[in-house]
Parts: sequence; structure tokens; C-alpha cells
Amino acid sequence: MDLHEKVVLITGAKGGVGTFVTNSFLEAGARVIGMSRSIADSDFPHQNFSAMPAELSNGESAGKLIDAVVTKWGRVDGLVHLIGAFAGGQSVADTDDVTLDRMLDLNFRSAFHVIRAVLPQLRAQGSGRIIAIGSKAAVEPQALVGAYAASKAALVSLIRTVARENSDRRIAANVVLPGTMDTPANRSAQPGADYSKWVHPGQVAELVVHLASDQASQVSGAVIPVYGGEA
Repeated sequence: MDLHEKVVLITGAKGGVGTFVTNSFLEAGARVIGMSRSIADSDFPHQNFSAMPAELSNGESAGKLIDAVVTKWGRVDGLVHLIGAFAGGQSVADTDDVTLDRMLDLNFRSAFHVIRAVLPQLRAQGSGRIIAIGSKAAVEPQALVGAYAASKAALVSLIRTVARENSDRRIAANVVLPGTMDTPANRSAQPGADYSKWVHPGQVAELVVHLASDQASQVSGAVIPVYGGEA
């Protein structure tokens, strides 16, 4: 997969999954703008990497981020949205407003803000790729993760809607739904788990790169499960 000269914005570029995704895009030759609340060029010492510290708490901040990317590179060929968080352990009846708002803010509203901000640029170009990372829980909810599952389900609906609304401008939008990811944070949270059944972030990263490439230009509106040994 050759992404040379492609400009790709990755939100949540640092972290367990973000590091794999960012490095995979750099290896494919893309010009990568890595966004996170705390990120620096030195986090990925590569000539094609540029760090943009920012947050996506509202539409204005998302708009400024997209404007900065377009000012620097003149276009955006791909948006990879990785920002998200998990909260669980309580039933819906016991879930407080703080937890609900946090799940919606990080797993849904951040995506809505940045996708809404980038779409005018992609439509003006007449091309673009949008890829988001969801969760198996979006389509196979379990007890005690109601707010998390609902926020990820909302993300799936958003991506599928964006795909339908923008097919006339050759804009593809897809969402990947991993099972439990094999990251240091998840291993720390579940020390007795069978890690061999978990999803390796490197495989998710390679799939995301493929979805951003011209080889996947006809794939849009897809909800792609990556469950590993948990299937």
C-alpha cells in the first residue's frame, strides 16, 4: 500500500493503538499529522510526521485543527479517528451523569466534531477517506457497559450516515470494531486474561492503512469486526 504524498490526520495519535497506527502510516509513506492533547514532533522522529497538540471538545476547536492542517499541507486525504475511552462496571440504573457525558464526549462527540469540520474540505477536493475505531461492544453489548456501548453504537451510526451522505463526492467512511486490544493498559487492568485471544494493535493498524488507500476506494459504510480469538 503506497500512501506517498497522501496527507493523513490521525486523532489520538499517541497511546497503545495510536502509536501502531501512526507508525504504519509513516511506513506507508503518508504525511502524518498526529493530534493529541499532549504530543510533540519528537514522539515520532520521522521527516513526514508533524505534531498538532489540540483537543476536540467542541466544534470550534475541531475547525481550528482542520484549518491548521489545510494551511500547512493544502489538503486532507484521510482522517483516522482514534480518540476514545472505556468505563464499565455499573448497570444503566447505577450509571451517573459524569460517566455518561464522558463516554459520549470521548467516543462520539469528538468524532462528530472533527468529521463535521473536515467534510467541507473533502467535498471540495472530491475525495477523501474517513476511518474510525469503534468497539465490538457497539454491536454486541454486554451488561455493565451500557454508556460505553451506546456511545460506540452512536459512532457506528454516524460513520454509516457520513458514508451515505458523501458518496457523491468519492468520500469513503468506515469503522473498525476491535475486540479487546492487546495494549499495556488492558493487560494491567486484566492481569489474568488469556492475551493470545486479544487483538494485536498492529493488525488493526494495517487494516486502517488499507482502508485509507486507493485499493479500498470502493469500500464505504463498512462496519468491520476484528475480534481475534474472542469471536
